[in-house]
Amino acid sequence: MCLICGWIYDEAEGDPEHGIAAGTRWADVDMNWTCPECGARKEDFEMVRI
Repeated sequence: MCLICGWIYDEAEGDPEHGIAAGTRWADVDMNWTCPECGARKEDFEMVRI
């Protein structure tokens, strides 16, 4: 989950609009990827249990 805006990255959905295919594990998302909602960096995300 993005600590800035609350957007949640779902591994099952990925982020295809930004080059991350569905099924991409969070650990495999590039460090340069940014939140599609607010532009926060990957380091600004924290794992949350859903």
